[in-house]
Amino acid sequence: MSSPLWAVLPGGIDDPAAPSGGNRYDRIVLSLLDRDVHEIAVAGSWPSPAPLAQAALARALADIPDNSDVLLDGLVACGVPSLLEPHARRLRLIVLVHLPLSDETGLPAPERDRLRALERRTLHLADTVIATSSQAAATISGMHDLPAVKVAAPGVSPADPATPSPSGGRLLCVASVTHRKGQDLLVSALQDHLADLDWRCTFAGALVEPVPHTDPRIRFVGPLADADLDAAYAEADLFVLPSRAETYGMVVTEALARALPVVATEVGGVPEALGLAADGSRPGTLISPGDPPALANALRAWLTDPDLRNRWRIAAQDRRRTLPTWDETARILTEIIQL
Repeated sequence: MSSPLWAVLPGGIDDPAAPSGGNRYDRIVLSLLDRDVHEIAVAGSWPSPAPLAQAALARALADIPDNSDVLLDGLVACGVPSLLEPHARRLRLIVLVHLPLSDETGLPAPERDRLRALERRTLHLADTVIATSSQAAATISGMHDLPAVKVAAPGVSPADPATPSPSGGRLLCVASVTHRKGQDLLVSALQDHLADLDWRCTFAGALVEPVPHTDPRIRFVGPLADADLDAAYAEADLFVLPSRAETYGMVVTEALARALPVVATEVGGVPEALGLAADGSRPGTLISPGDPPALANALRAWLTDPDLRNRWRIAAQDRRRTLPTWDETARILTEIIQL
């Protein structure tokens, strides 16, 4: 067994009412590392925590022995470089960035610039910076003038293939309901452009920013987990992710694990997650972000063209066989930490 690893995580990482890709990544990978992991979950509203939360993190860092490896979730670390600076020489700081702070959509320019400056200070204190996609690593490296950002892409758990329906009309979107995830764009595409077609769409995810809608075929069911989430995938024909920004898009590979084709926006690491079948075809399609008519056109093609549905399904079945595993992610992360 290697030396212990300290992991600094946001509080509520296991809260079933607020699931997130970053939290699931942290939880799964930490469970697979061949290290004695000491978790430090710090409650608070990160990346701009209240003084009590900052004080708790400062105490936790001070208690970590000298020369220890410390893996910090970027949501916690990137907004508070002043708390890390006293420990940058005595601890080996490894920052895992799930999403650059300034990439959160809808931020006023002054707040975006403030968060970017704080993140830059934090990442220049780190011995190692890790991103979850090649595109994200390149973005972070260029944004903050970092010589090398490592990549440990998410894995995916094995799952049974979904059984498709003849019409392909069962649509699914799994993501916290926020401006960045773009559920408003999908609602607009469905209600304004596709009302004449046969479909129903389920939105699974915490209702952070609820989206008004009038069509009864649209259902927001809140966060789902375990068997309920598995059932939602099993009852779907097509997965849709209309994000305005996305570092990787773990739900894309989770859909592909069920052989579900995917319509998603071409942002961040989503093309990397979607990947290609062995013959070079995509198991779905990518569209420009923020464009409801383009999203509607892609969905109309799916709903009205049986040959297209068949091609996408074959490609998704092929891509399913090449998806990365969580064991591979843990192995890569272990190698990075040991460098």
